[in-house]
Amino acid sequence: MQFIDKVKVKLKAGNGGNGIVAWRRQKYVPLGGPDGGDGGKGGSIIFVADSNKTTLLDLRYTKLIRAEDGENGKNNKMYGQSRDDVYVKVPVGTIIKDAKTADVLADLNENGAEATICKGGKGGKGNRHFASARNSAPEYAKLGEAGEEKEVIVELKLLADVGLVGFPSVGKSTLLSVVSNARPEIADYPFTTLTPQLGMVKVADSSFVMADLPGLIEGASEGKGLGHEFLKHIERCRLILHVLDMGSSEGRDPLSDYEIINNELKSYPGNLDKRPQIVVANKMDLEGASDNLERFKKKYSDVEIFETTTIINEGLTPVLYRVKELLNELPYFPLYDTEKAREKVIYTYEKPVEFTVYNEGNGIFRVEGERIDRLFAQTDFNNEDAVLRFGRMLSKMKVDEALREKGCKNGDHVYIKDYGFDFMDDEDEF
Repeated sequence: MQFIDKVKVKLKAGNGGNGIVAWRRQKYVPLGGPDGGDGGKGGSIIFVADSNKTTLLDLRYTKLIRAEDGENGKNNKMYGQSRDDVYVKVPVGTIIKDAKTADVLADLNENGAEATICKGGKGGKGNRHFASARNSAPEYAKLGEAGEEKEVIVELKLLADVGLVGFPSVGKSTLLSVVSNARPEIADYPFTTLTPQLGMVKVADSSFVMADLPGLIEGASEGKGLGHEFLKHIERCRLILHVLDMGSSEGRDPLSDYEIINNELKSYPGNLDKRPQIVVANKMDLEGASDNLERFKKKYSDVEIFETTTIINEGLTPVLYRVKELLNELPYFPLYDTEKAREKVIYTYEKPVEFTVYNEGNGIFRVEGERIDRLFAQTDFNNEDAVLRFGRMLSKMKVDEALREKGCKNGDHVYIKDYGFDFMDDEDEF
């Protein structure tokens, strides 16, 4: 299966159904009154972390995910049908970002975690809701709310406890294949591993997930080679196994390799250099490996290092027991602050600012705001009663007072969305 770890997709939640204007028409019931039903709710778009998923391949060729609109209300106070939510399954470890702002909307780091990314619109109320002593026969109903729409970046950052880092061909893939059930491609040429590989490692009565990640080169933190495509997958790892070719089989100096890799980790955002490290001195069966190891220990006397020859499974047991011991002590490294998140739904909505008034000069003013926009979207401007109610709601929200404070005078032009009206400095007429 092709490994895809980043896609961009547009989302459109369903609009709410419209409430309707209707009247009770029954035999022997004169003046039955309003009985227009409410519109149904539009479907939301919800992302779900699924441990059976390992790639975002399903989303690669998806340009738009859309939920259905709610049904309009009906006579006899009957509700329109609400639409089902659309569930999008993604691998555990998936992050969803707003493509415009780069804000993180959700970090789905547990199996079954859910995040409502686009909320379906509420259904509009039928005219029966607007009957009162002053108006027993309201001729208006609310339109349904528009469903949210966004363009998002869906990105997978692997969920592994231990990450293997090192230059190409130092023996990372061999190490993973020996200690776990993973079967990465192994060969004696650089960049054999082009996609991350995960393996479950069992040690005594516990287990942990180890990731074999594509080999680093100098400049990876700036995007060279596999660059960020590699480094982002180590962000969740609690422990790093730094594998060195102590036998210099590729003609490189292991001390120089160690410095270069650590510099790349330090240069990449995310405090990767703060992760605890164990150094694995591999290929100790080669000539010159002992001399290189002695040089390394002399220069880095405080570094914890283990000698191995992974191809013959030599020296790996002490490494695994030390990893197990450290993982029992190390905390998880959260990528994003989710303390305010609910248990299941990470994406939450901030309370919107009701409105803002802008003086655009030459007697032109504009009113903007989420609540204003919702009220505007739910008003049928072809219905005189609905327009009058819209004006009363603006007055109740004290939009007129805010306009006066911005310098709006009688006869000036006020715009909300594409709807314009003349400001009348009289509360009764406004």
